[in-house]
Amino acid sequence: MLWIKALHIVFVTSWFAGLFYLPRILVNLAMVDAQPSAERDRLLLMARKLYRFMGPLMILALGLGLWLWLGYGIGGGWMHAKLVLVIALIGYHHVCGAMIKRFERGANARSHVWYRWFNEVPVLILVAVVLLVVLKPF
Repeated sequence: MLWIKALHIVFVTSWFAGLFYLPRILVNLAMVDAQPSAERDRLLLMARKLYRFMGPLMILALGLGLWLWLGYGIGGGWMHAKLVLVIALIGYHHVCGAMIKRFERGANARSHVWYRWFNEVPVLILVAVVLLVVLKPF
């Protein structure tokens, strides 16, 4: 089980790296003109590739987490709270994908400032999850 736990940590960390960086690309996309340009095309290409790369990382992190949960039979209120945050993170992941599609269509209506705030969501979720897992407050 320690191998599963180690791999889970690796894939969660990798997924979070993408969740931290992809919205940063969206900030930059919001700062460039919606008209086709080399800079816009490069940023969209980076966003699409990163999003596609993040999908398998998410699946592996979730699969290994499920394996650990079932293997250890972990329960308690802290685990329910953590699962709610994981579901929110999955939603955040998919919202990022929808935002990329909006940029591709030239239909973005949000400012770079909005994306800067949006960029902070995974940081807050990570802090909450780590505190729940380590402290098990309830």
